[in-house]
Amino acid sequence: MILAAGRSRRMGAQKLLLELGGRTLLERALAAASAFPTVAVIAPDLAAEVPKRPDLTVVINDQPERGMTRSLALADAAVPEPEAALVVLLADTPLVDEALVRRIVEARGGADVAYPVRAGIGGRPVVFGPRPRAEIANLEEGDTLRLLRDDPRWHRVEVEIDDDAPFLDVDTPEEFDRARELVARLEPFDGKARS
Repeated sequence: MILAAGRSRRMGAQKLLLELGGRTLLERALAAASAFPTVAVIAPDLAAEVPKRPDLTVVINDQPERGMTRSLALADAAVPEPEAALVVLLADTPLVDEALVRRIVEARGGADVAYPVRAGIGGRPVVFGPRPRAEIANLEEGDTLRLLRDDPRWHRVEVEIDDDAPFLDVDTPEEFDRARELVARLEPFDGKARS
């Protein structure tokens, strides 16, 4: 699931339509999830920006002020199989790609939760198995994924990752500039990595 219903207050503009490496942040998130059936919870102003895809369900969150847990609950409700694990991506993490998503999914095994870490800091995406998923409806408005992820009841798998992909989210113009620098350096251009 892709959570893309934030209000972009700190950016001052709809950040998910900003381009990095020729793709918007929203397009990058959709590409990262493209190997899986996907639920995208989006802000109303992004509805026209989401391409139709047979394995993509779009849910409009018309109350983004209620916080991330509202989007998470809407996404959870759109997946009727309670035993299915949910992979949660935030659309403002533009360096997360399909390979990273697969790596975290595969690392989970039978654990309740799996996510990348670096120096003890958790990143994204986060995979929630059926037990934590059953608690989504009990989260209070405004809570973050971290509260559910770090619940001591869960068996967690932390996947050590050295690069910036799971840890860079874009909330401010400065963070967007950092992401632009990283994309220019890391992503191939004409078949060669940029330096």
